[in-house]
Formats: sequence, C-alpha cells, structure tokens
Amino acid sequence: MPAIMVIICLSMGEARAVVDFATHVQPILEQNCVSCHQGAEPDGGLNLTTKQQAFSSGDNGPVIVAKEPEASSLYIRTRVSALAASLMPPVNAVGPLAKEQVETLRQWIAEGANWPEGVTLTAKAKPTVVKGSPDNLELLEKIHALIVERSTADAKAEMVDYESRVPQTNVPFAMKAIPGGTFKMGSPATEPNHGENEGPQREVKLEPFWMGKCEVTWDEYEPFMISVVEREKNGKRKDFDPTKHTIVDAVSAPTAPYMEMSFGMGQSGYPAISMTQHAANKYCQWLSAQTGHFYRLPTEAEWEYACRAGTTTAYSFGDDPALLDDYAWYYENSDAQYQKVGTKKPNPWGLYDMHGNVMEWTADQYQPDYYQRLTGGATNPYLKPDKLYPRSVRGGGWDDDPENLRSAVRRGSDPSWKQQDPQLPKSIWYHTDAMWLGFRMVRPQKIPTVEEMDAYWNSATGKIK
Repeated sequence: MPAIMVIICLSMGEARAVVDFATHVQPILEQNCVSCHQGAEPDGGLNLTTKQQAFSSGDNGPVIVAKEPEASSLYIRTRVSALAASLMPPVNAVGPLAKEQVETLRQWIAEGANWPEGVTLTAKAKPTVVKGSPDNLELLEKIHALIVERSTADAKAEMVDYESRVPQTNVPFAMKAIPGGTFKMGSPATEPNHGENEGPQREVKLEPFWMGKCEVTWDEYEPFMISVVEREKNGKRKDFDPTKHTIVDAVSAPTAPYMEMSFGMGQSGYPAISMTQHAANKYCQWLSAQTGHFYRLPTEAEWEYACRAGTTTAYSFGDDPALLDDYAWYYENSDAQYQKVGTKKPNPWGLYDMHGNVMEWTADQYQPDYYQRLTGGATNPYLKPDKLYPRSVRGGGWDDDPENLRSAVRRGSDPSWKQQDPQLPKSIWYHTDAMWLGFRMVRPQKIPTVEEMDAYWNSATGKIK
C-alpha cells in the first residue's frame, strides 16, 4: 500500500485513511499520463491538465466518476493485462503502473476524487533510477540542492573560462565559456561529402554553456572507472552504508574492467576511451556530486555549435582538408592510435581535438532524419533517448578519413561496439570494440530541474540489455 495521509475523525471515534491529491495522485498523473493527455488534441479526447477538463473530457464520456472506481475508466484501464490494447498508460509509453499506484487511484476516486481548485497539472519526466540502488531520486534531489546552493554562492560569477580540479583526485581540467547564439545546424547539400543525415540545415538557438577545453583524459576518468570497492553489475557499492558514505559514494560507477582499457596506446594525458554513453553520463554525475556544478554530455546542437565556433565551413578552420594536420589526429597522421589531447591547434573558441583524435558522445538519441523533424528556430534542441541504440557521436576519430571529421558529420552507436565483450549479458559500462570513442563535458549556465538531471544522467537506465 502507498503511504497515505491519516486524518482522525473524532466524531466517529475512528481513523480514516485519506489519499492526499498533491502528495500521492498528482505525481502519478504528471509522470505517467499528462504527456499524452494535454493540449488541443489529447489522446482519446481526454485532457488531464485541469479539474474541469479531467472530469468532463473523453471521447466516450467522463473517465472519472467520483466515488465510483468501477465506473471510472481512468482506474479500470490501469489494471487490465499488460497485453491489452486498452492498458493505460500503454507498455510502449511508461506502463503499466505499479500495483501501489493503481490502488492509490482507486482509493482516491472512492473517496470522492478530490482535486483542489486551481491546481493545473504539467507533464513531468518519470525518474528512471536503478532499483535497489542509492543512485535514486533522493540522491538526485541532494545533488540538485548542492548545485543550487553553490550557484547562489557563485551568483555574481561571470561567464568566463575557468580551470578546476576533480576534488577527490586533484586532477586538473579546464572549461571554455561558450557564448549563447544562433547557428545553422547541419551542412548544405553543396558541401563536398555531405550526408543525407546532415540536412536540411536548421537554424537553432543555444543558451550559454561551458565546454571541456579537451576530451576527458584517463587522468580524470580512470579513478572513477577503477576503485578499490566491489560493485554490483549496476554500479552500486556492495558495502554502501548511508550512515557512512557520501552522495559521491552513492553514484553508480563502473565495475572493474576485464581488460586493460587503453589497449597499450597510452594513459596520462591521453583521452579516455571505450566507455558506454551510460558510463560517460555517470562520470558527469560523479563530478557534479563533488563540485556542486552540473556537468553532462553536450547535446548534438551544443556540440556542433561549439565545434563550428562561428564558422560555416566544412571544418572550423575552413574547407581545405589539407590543413587537417595542423588541427587533428586522423588516419593519415595518427600512427594508428589516439594521441595526447591538446597537442594540435584549437578551433576559434579555444577547443582542442573537436576534429579527430576520438569521437565524442553526445546526449542525444541518434535519428538519421533528426533535422527533418527539427523545427527551425528551436532553442536548446535535445533528442531525448528512448532506447539504448543508437545514440549520437560526433567529431570523427584517429582512424577516420578527412571527410568524416567535418563539423556536420553524425553517427550512431551500435551493439557491435561490444562484440569482443566476453560477459553475458554484455557490460553496461564498456564498448570494448570502440577504441576511437571518448567524450567531453559541458556545464550549462542555467541550472536544470531534478527531472532534467535525471534525463541526462540516467537516459540508459532501464534500457540496458
């Protein structure tokens, strides 16, 4: 049974359980139902955003009948078989609801379906945290509170470049301030080697953010990847004790690697490689829990905007691939391996290795026709992942030819990147066959909500197979 508010009815001399709308019903509807039942054309003609609409709309009449759960399809359709087409919410969305949630709706309706006047519901993301792990909604709320507290202290800080250190390891890293603005995302059809997935070009707007000056190195990432504690496969510490451990300890982290993950190509000063997007996301969460700043992977739009750095040419240095040797490590000059970060020329905004060295994870789901779906003039576009493959990577790597290092080139991840992984099921932390894949971080100037933090850091949770 869900936790419910208990009111003592003195006149009757007995305790009666009452479901509180704001505490127990509103979160169920906002996280599971409102996204499909809002706007001018809600599913089934049912709009669940206001009391008046919720109690009067629906193609087949009202779906909520106060004090009559068995006459209320809002309740009835939540408890049908998961195989039934009438299930609400459907399996391909976020259904079915947990038994406790279904019982809460039943009891709420039976008690009169109280909906306080003036309360309007808005769709909210359903937290996708690991079951049985301290890396849960409560942890996200604690990290969020830390970020808000830190931002208050930094309220007068300017949007400028900065250098910092990972608190637990004292390893340095640097962030470049990227000004907000608009740009044309994608490449024109006239650009040599233009790919269909690079168009049509769309003008989009980005708010200011900081971006890693270089790709995340082994110096930064390895202490996160390899620790002295034993972990469950989902990354939870086996010895986790909330009375002894910190919010940093609660963040899920990789299990011990089953091979040497630099593959002999070099470690100190070299880019970390072969991590899944989930692992890169969790590194960002781990660093955020230490610093009180929100770090995450860049969106595709942020990545390309920063890579172009105000240019409209095929590369950030122009259209001539003959100049690549000055700016990038790629097939012709890499000696068949990655190289130390920051050893070539940077782009106009001071970012190194945006072309070549290692491909870089972005936060988005990869869709070949993304730009066809993208509305021109969109602000901070982000294609939130809804499945594990493919996820978007950018930038080209040390084994790529010049045409694949262009600013607009897009690719998607693939299960074959785990082909040599001997584990069954495959690891959620390593892409053993992607020795040309790494990442860099961004830090948006605007502080996210808890739901947004969850969407970025836990986009693979529950989808890992």
